[in-house]
Amino acid sequence: MSINEAVGRASPEATTDNTYDLVLCGQQVLTAEGIAPREIGVRDGKIVAIEALGVALEGSRVIEVAADEVLLPGLVDTHVHVNEPGRTEWEGFESATKAAAAGGVTTIVDMPLNSIPPTVNLEALNIKRQAASTKAYVNVGFWGGAIPGNKEDLKDLHEAGVFGFKCFLLHSGVDEFPSLSVDEMEEDMEVLKSFDSLMIVHAEDSDIIDHAPDASGGKYSGFLESRPRDAENTAIAQVIERARKTGVRAHVLHLSSSDALEMIKEAKAEGVKLTVETCPHYLTLLAEDIPDGATAFKCCPPIRESANRELLWQGLQDGVIDCIVSDHSPSTVDLKDVENGDFGVAWGGVASLQLGLPLIWTEAKKRGIALEQVIAWMSAKPSALAGLSHKGAIAVGNDADFALFAPEETFEVDVAKLHHKNPISPYQGKSLAGVVRSTLVAGADVDFKTPKGKLITREG
Repeated sequence: MSINEAVGRASPEATTDNTYDLVLCGQQVLTAEGIAPREIGVRDGKIVAIEALGVALEGSRVIEVAADEVLLPGLVDTHVHVNEPGRTEWEGFESATKAAAAGGVTTIVDMPLNSIPPTVNLEALNIKRQAASTKAYVNVGFWGGAIPGNKEDLKDLHEAGVFGFKCFLLHSGVDEFPSLSVDEMEEDMEVLKSFDSLMIVHAEDSDIIDHAPDASGGKYSGFLESRPRDAENTAIAQVIERARKTGVRAHVLHLSSSDALEMIKEAKAEGVKLTVETCPHYLTLLAEDIPDGATAFKCCPPIRESANRELLWQGLQDGVIDCIVSDHSPSTVDLKDVENGDFGVAWGGVASLQLGLPLIWTEAKKRGIALEQVIAWMSAKPSALAGLSHKGAIAVGNDADFALFAPEETFEVDVAKLHHKNPISPYQGKSLAGVVRSTLVAGADVDFKTPKGKLITREG
């Protein structure tokens, strides 16, 4: 670990108001004022002081941030499929939260599928919380699911603290989480509006995809044709229309089609309560570069062409797209059908939870985008989406969740060294900039031996 610790500015027994449990000092600390020399005082897991470097705050423990590191707020990833219980061989809370911590992510919000049972009622939520309770190395919250027949369960889940509700407008990929029709989505939106919850939507139109070319075979171009942009565009237009009609807060998941940016921009300007995310694979990978048979790259909606990627980056910079989250959707290696390379058979999902920050930072640097902006997209904005008012920034009163990040250090992705349970990634062998050297949750080191993360609920 690159940090130098000095214990002794104050004795551990000191209890005065001027002594902190932890003090972090560095030339590069990212606060609301940007990256500057600062000292951070932490007490009881909260940030209670931010001062200019040199004030010499006293702490029972002091961390000196290395000269080549930036102290960042922990990232918040609101789109993670942990898959436990039921499909724990795909991932699981221990491996997922270790991967998160290794990537500087201190809070994840778990999707209601592909676990068994899916999080569609209170009993299922309690089962999932029990599964996570002793294995979380970072903070873990939960989305609920909106499926046909569980309308009466939505308020109970809301009152139990889920952050909102996910629905699909086409087959989800697993039979135990069926999709909603557009009209059913509107009905559930009306329910969610009554207690000001959030509907998050996998927006692809099932009818268009049903009539698209078949995805089978090893050619990536064939898979791309099977998930046309118009399927996304049409479904996003439907989400906007029904959000406008109901007044509910709505969120478009994993935007892949840049064609939809103009209608999203117009809807936001009109006052529709709409937010949008995209993911590292859409911002870093290109359809033109994907070899035939390389099913590690398969995800839904798909990775598209270079021009599309650049427009997504512009959409971020223009504020049309709100945030960047992983859509970490792992599976076992055999389900990716690596041996045969058939895009029609392979599971659609990219595992990237540990790699999100260096992936985005590597591309952002090429575009002259500052680290502060990257962290806004990956920490502050996802926190705002989930209503986590005490996360996403190094600010007095916030939780003491931090990542020590060396932005100029480089590494090559080796799937065998990642904490993800299954060693498969489209990023294998890719050279990336930016190394997370250590992570703290509520002021405590993530040591990858003792789980110290908390199960969190919606605030308010």
